[in-house]
Amino acid sequence: MNRAEIINQIKKKKSFLAVGLDTDLNKIPKHLLKYENPVLEFNKQIIDATQDLCISYKINTAFYECNGIQGWKSLIDTYKSLPKDTFSIADAKRGDIGNTSAMYAKAFFDPQSSEMDFDSVTVAPYMGKDSVTPFLSFTDKWVILLALTSNEGSHDFQQLKDGESKFFEHVIQKSSEWADASRLMYVVGATRGEGFLAIRKQAPDNFLLVPGVGAQGGSLEEVCKYGMNKDCGLIVNSSRAIIYASSGEDFAERAREEAQKVQIEMAKELSKIGF
Repeated sequence: MNRAEIINQIKKKKSFLAVGLDTDLNKIPKHLLKYENPVLEFNKQIIDATQDLCISYKINTAFYECNGIQGWKSLIDTYKSLPKDTFSIADAKRGDIGNTSAMYAKAFFDPQSSEMDFDSVTVAPYMGKDSVTPFLSFTDKWVILLALTSNEGSHDFQQLKDGESKFFEHVIQKSSEWADASRLMYVVGATRGEGFLAIRKQAPDNFLLVPGVGAQGGSLEEVCKYGMNKDCGLIVNSSRAIIYASSGEDFAERAREEAQKVQIEMAKELSKIGF
């Protein structure tokens, strides 16, 4: 999915919501355990209930990889269940060099090899250009680089200052030489608030993937105030607050209700920029 298609989906659905499928077998409703693949059944019902309210699904691969062969099968089958008009994110946070990075890219971008053809993958840029370019070698695919996260440990490296710039600012400055805003997005934690101002100085046109709205306490209004640009420029993820809104048989309906609440707020924010 290219940039224009993402923007069209935002305008069409009045939403820039990504629903995070961080599906944990121990947290899904118990009545689903009767199915051959409870995780897949849960995901399918969440997708069916929310696909008209979101523009993206973000699959956190760790929740699948930890379950071995069955987990990978659930990951592949969940990918295949995603609507074609939504932006698919493999939240894998890969980061290595050379052939290893190329194989990671192949795992998520080469359907002949892995049966998966995600639109994007999250990548940790710590090892530099040669850890990122193998992903960019795939035509029409997006790399979503970790820039400024909202966890406490982000101060260990991301916030370190070198002269006038912090480390995360150097990451954005340097990575902008590898690809433009049609191929490169950045992860920015929603609880950072005014931190978006520093991000937008370095990356005025790039889309930002924003986790942390909902269960992690981020404010959508604040994210939009500091992070939105003329094309919206935001994909805001909510996982637990939506998919685990209920542990009963009404889980899909409740997930839809929570997604709709977010979508209504997003529509208000989009109206401010004429979307």
